[in-house]
Amino acid sequence: MRPDSDCRLCGLCEGRTQIVLPDGNPDTGIIFVGEAPGENEDLEGRPFVGRSGKILAKMMEEAGYGRSEVLITNTVKCRPPSNRDPKPEEMAACRQFLESELYDAKLVIGLGRSACRDLMGYEGKMDEVVNKITTIRVKDRDVRFLPTYHPAATIYNKVSREELRKTIAMVAEELR
Repeated sequence: MRPDSDCRLCGLCEGRTQIVLPDGNPDTGIIFVGEAPGENEDLEGRPFVGRSGKILAKMMEEAGYGRSEVLITNTVKCRPPSNRDPKPEEMAACRQFLESELYDAKLVIGLGRSACRDLMGYEGKMDEVVNKITTIRVKDRDVRFLPTYHPAATIYNKVSREELRKTIAMVAEELR
C-alpha cells in the first residue's frame, strides 16, 4: 500500500516537494527504517540520499553488500519542516503505509531514536538497546527488530559509528 501522490493525511503535505517512497529490494525481507526524509530526500524522492545516506551506503559497501539489496524507508513519507522530528500524529497518519512495507519482513532495522520510539515504543537511551534483536508487532505478526544509531549520530561519535558498523555486519550475515 502506498500513499496517493496527493496524500493529505497530515500537515506534512503542506511543505513537501514530493512523497518519498521506499527504495531498494523488498524481496530480501531486510528493511532499514529511518525517521523522515530530509531536504535531499524530499528533492530526489528517495530515502537516505544525503549525508546520512552516504554514510550508510559506505558502511554497507564495506560489509560486502549494497543498498539495492535491502529496502530503505522512513516512518513518515514527507519531510517535516526544518528537519524536526515527526510528531506522533504524523507518524500515525503514515503508519498504514509503513506497516504494509514491514509486514513480510524477516528483519527490520530501526535507524535512530525516533524510528525506534515509533516502532518499538522505546523511550530510553539508545545505548541500552542498540544491536539487541527484539520483536515488534506489525499488524497481526511479530517481526524481528534490530535497533541502532542513525547514521547522522555517527558523524561526531566514534562509539555510535562502531555500533552502526556492527549493525551493518549483522545485516550482512542475514543476507548470506
